[in-house]
Amino acid sequence: MNSFGQKLKISTFGESHGRAIGCLLDGIPAGLEIDEAFIQSELDRRKPGKSEFETARKEDDKVEILSGVFEGKSTGTPIAMVIYNTDQKSKDYSNIKDIFRPGHADFTYFHKYGLRDYRGGGRSSARETAARVAAGAIAKLMLRRLDIEVLSGICEIDGIKSETFDYEAAKKSIIYALDAAKEEAQKEAVLRAKNTHDSVGGVSRVVVRGAPIGLGQPLYYKLDSVLADAMMGINAVKAVEIGDGILSASLKGSQNNDAIRASGFLSNHAGGILGGISNGEEIVMNVYFKPTPSIFQEQQTITSQNEEVDFSLKGRHDPCVAIRGTVVCEAMAALVIADMVLLNMGSKMDGVVRYYKQ
Repeated sequence: MNSFGQKLKISTFGESHGRAIGCLLDGIPAGLEIDEAFIQSELDRRKPGKSEFETARKEDDKVEILSGVFEGKSTGTPIAMVIYNTDQKSKDYSNIKDIFRPGHADFTYFHKYGLRDYRGGGRSSARETAARVAAGAIAKLMLRRLDIEVLSGICEIDGIKSETFDYEAAKKSIIYALDAAKEEAQKEAVLRAKNTHDSVGGVSRVVVRGAPIGLGQPLYYKLDSVLADAMMGINAVKAVEIGDGILSASLKGSQNNDAIRASGFLSNHAGGILGGISNGEEIVMNVYFKPTPSIFQEQQTITSQNEEVDFSLKGRHDPCVAIRGTVVCEAMAALVIADMVLLNMGSKMDGVVRYYKQ
């Protein structure tokens, strides 16, 4: 499937080394001011080639809106956006035409479809996520009207964990580090891996502020399950935690429960979600990225004819995919929250009456 969402649905298209990638965003209400400069600024945060901590592939990632916007506002019809690829080097992949790269989707795509686009992974490449960021930017514009904000940053790289979470500082950091005291060590870990032709994993921390009580559609479209679905659909993500996540399994109920007073919750172990529904607290999640599978050390694998070979990869790749991945996490979270906001509008009869009899 290449679509996501219910009331607000995104469908993406394109391949890493094709002519373009893009998306169709369906469900944005009419009359939303579409700030194209903001959409571009979000893409600029994700685009490659900005620093030594990222792939050297240089794409401008200039977005072009094809439909759904008139005189600066959404029309209520599908918004189509396209981003043209301008810096493909498909020849870098000619030596792996018949080789399955360890850690990649080459093996599974080939066995599922009987063929594969070997140029940078084709559809399975993280290049596709630029389209998600473009759609997520529009979702953010919608959420901004409701005073809902989605933020993120890197809280761990190569096992070096943040002890503080400063989202404003992360916006200014070249690696989106949440803890300035750990940033240099995290940078060194990325460069050390890069210089040894290896890669490292990392963790993105995402927070949603200002979400109202009541978002989520139990039982089979719970807010936490859909957020996890959205995050797990991002390339290289291997785990998602909501709130305290794994730690919860080692706590007692008396430690894990969030006590409530008239002023609100006294803690937020639940990460802002109870029973699959937002409880008005900050929605907090950690998203775990594996090390980038594209490394430049000699590796053992097989060919599409099941022959054993040793090979060395060419090309341009991120030494830590989590860095740019955190921007994608933000975008997907914004799309989920915007979808849930629209779905929640009809949950009470009073709301339906107010809309039609105001």
